[in-house]
Order: sequence, then structure tokens, then C-alpha cells
Amino acid sequence: MTLTSKNTIQEWLTDPVGGPILRGVLQRAGQGEEALSSAGGLSLRALSDVAGEAFPREVVHELVQQANGGSTPPEETEDDLAGTGSQRFAGRTIIVTGAGSGIGRATAQRILAESGRVIAVDVASAGIGALAEAAAEGSVVAVTADITSPAGVASIIEAAGSSIDGLANIAGIMDGMTPLHETDDALWRRVLSVNVDGTFALSRAVLPSMLARGRGSIVNIASEAALRGNAAGTAYTASKHAVVGITKSSAFLYGPSGIRTNAVAPGPTATAIQGSVASEFGIERLGPFMALIPPIVTAETMAASITWLLSDDSANVNGVVLASDGGWSVQ
Repeated sequence: MTLTSKNTIQEWLTDPVGGPILRGVLQRAGQGEEALSSAGGLSLRALSDVAGEAFPREVVHELVQQANGGSTPPEETEDDLAGTGSQRFAGRTIIVTGAGSGIGRATAQRILAESGRVIAVDVASAGIGALAEAAAEGSVVAVTADITSPAGVASIIEAAGSSIDGLANIAGIMDGMTPLHETDDALWRRVLSVNVDGTFALSRAVLPSMLARGRGSIVNIASEAALRGNAAGTAYTASKHAVVGITKSSAFLYGPSGIRTNAVAPGPTATAIQGSVASEFGIERLGPFMALIPPIVTAETMAASITWLLSDDSANVNGVVLASDGGWSVQ
């Protein structure tokens, strides 16, 4: 078969040509294929997205060329979402935070592929700038802003204009699996500031426009840590439980006004979010439960859940926390 960066790691490893090439890369890094055991369902490009500089896209392109006799197959340059035929977001403006990478970028790309206009927000300009450059003229407004800053929130609303149809509160940070007794004030405030205060402030800011028009859809990113106590550290777990509270309260209060508020609780997803472990105590306690984690999925998989809730396809869904986690939450 023709191998591209869209093929899964497992497909590469089992291919008679691609297998030796990928194993060679792992060997040079001092690792065996067991290092990719939990990522077998990911595409090669998704692995690059999560690994960053350790496995850049340039290396991926080189591997694809090696596997195809030195040439790049036409399939390699095709847009994954092109030709979906869906127009779910035609004429609509959706604000997406964290749009520079990971789930935020995948969500923005999905909205664009379905004819929407995206207000792409990130604290770093590079990713959203690249998103805007690759999109049709006028379909992306890149806003470099801190969602925890009143000035940042104001700049986002100004860029969106008077007609805001949807908001995807995706930006977030983790806490290094830090337990309560090791959580200092700075970590607590930083995690709560981004994950809770940012979600609260931007949601509050879009509501006047939505109330005036009598419709709108807000999707917040919760987490598996919003559903249980054994998925993260204390600050992150508390922050995501708070996001669920904001979601349910908003759904109740504004549902009669035509505004739906829902949340997605992602399972393991290939993103660039910092997921390092900062506490030996935390990982010793949480580690056995992490062994039950389902296979990692792509950011595009998560974007499908988010855009469904943003769209009219979920018109009768309000106040739901959608566990998009491969069944992790039922264990």
C-alpha cells in the first residue's frame, strides 16, 4: 500500500517497507517499538503533533518519501477535511480558544472546512497566524490574547463583532499530577485562572450578543478529571469540576433563551498540552489507574465531538457533559 503521514503507527509498523524505516528511527532514539504501544491508532502526523521538536513534521515527510521510493504521494498533500460536503457553520462566527495547536486547532480547522468563520484565539501568535495564512481570506481572524485578562477578553469580542454564534472554550493547562499537600499557591492560582476564570470571563462576554439574537452554542472543555478523582492532580481536578458547574448552571439559566451550553470530557488525546509529572507521590497513587487508559486518539477525533455540540445537529442537547473518552469513564 501507499504509505503517507495519515496512516496509523500500527500500519507503518506492519508494512514491510514502512516497518523497518520507523523502527530505525526508534532505534536511533534508543527506543523500541513498545514505546509506541499506546499510540498504535494514531497517524504518523498526529504523533508528530504531540511529540513536537522530538519528532518534527520534516522528519515525517522524510519517512514518507523513504517509504515511497523518494517521492511524495499525492495523497500526502490532501486536506483531511476537504470535501466533507458539510455546511453546518455556513454564515456563522465561532470563537475558538487555544486555536494555535492541538484540539483547538483541529476544531478551528473543522469549522473552516464546514464553511464557518473562526475567531482563532491563542496566547501565542505563531500557530493562529499559520492557521489564518492557510485559510480562505477573511475566514480566520487571529487574536493573540490572554483569556485571563480583561483586555484580552475585550479584544476577542471586538474581533468577533456583534454576531457571535458559538464559543469553544478549549484553552487549558495541567498541574503535573500534583496532590493537594504539594500544591503551592502559584500553581493553584495559575491552573484555576486559565481553566476556570478564562472560561467564565469569555462565556460571560459572549452572552449579551447571544441573548440579543436569541441563539448560540457554548462548548466547554471539561476532562476525565471532571468525572473522577483519579485522573489528575488536585488543582486540575478542581478546575474541571468547576467547568462542569459553569456548564450546567449556564445550560439551565440560558436554555429558554435559545442558548445551549455543553461540555466535552476528553480522554487521552494527542495534543501539545503539557502533561508532565511533577510529583512522585501523585504518580505513585495515580499510576495504577493510568494503566486503564484507552488508546490515544487524534485531536481531530475530539474536534468532531466539539463541533457536533456547536452545531445544530445537537439542537436538542443542553447541559450535557459528553465523555469522548473511548469508554474510560465507564471503568
